[in-house]
Amino acid sequence: MTTVYDVPPNELIDAVAKELKTAGKVQPPVWAAYVKTGVYKEMPPTNPDWWYVRCASVLRRVYIDGPVGVSRLRSYYGGKHRKTVATPHFARGSGSIAREALQQLEKAGYIKKLKKGRLVTPEGQSFLDNMSHQIKGKLQESIPELARY
Repeated sequence: MTTVYDVPPNELIDAVAKELKTAGKVQPPVWAAYVKTGVYKEMPPTNPDWWYVRCASVLRRVYIDGPVGVSRLRSYYGGKHRKTVATPHFARGSGSIAREALQQLEKAGYIKKLKKGRLVTPEGQSFLDNMSHQIKGKLQESIPELARY
């Protein structure tokens, strides 16, 4: 059985983002066009579909690390904050983006809320595993050397 661990993360996240967009289960909030993804960023994302990519990435991260809360996701999506000539320090990512993505995925039925954080539901696990299986099949067709793995 193919799981999330068997395929490259960027391939999986791109495929899940496309599926989330076509299914219509996740919609970007009104403020998504103007918001930065963290205090350490200077500009908003340039990818017009960045919201779907972030939701797919959050779903994968909850699958791997779950149960996960907003605080751990903020740490995961953080980065280097450089204040002019001062020594750079770590800054956490946006909590509003992480929270909204979790709430939308929870409403779609892929994540459930527990006392400790959020965990992937069986439907969400099945969705990610099926996408992983499709990606692995495409990779094996395009690269014959991977067929033995």
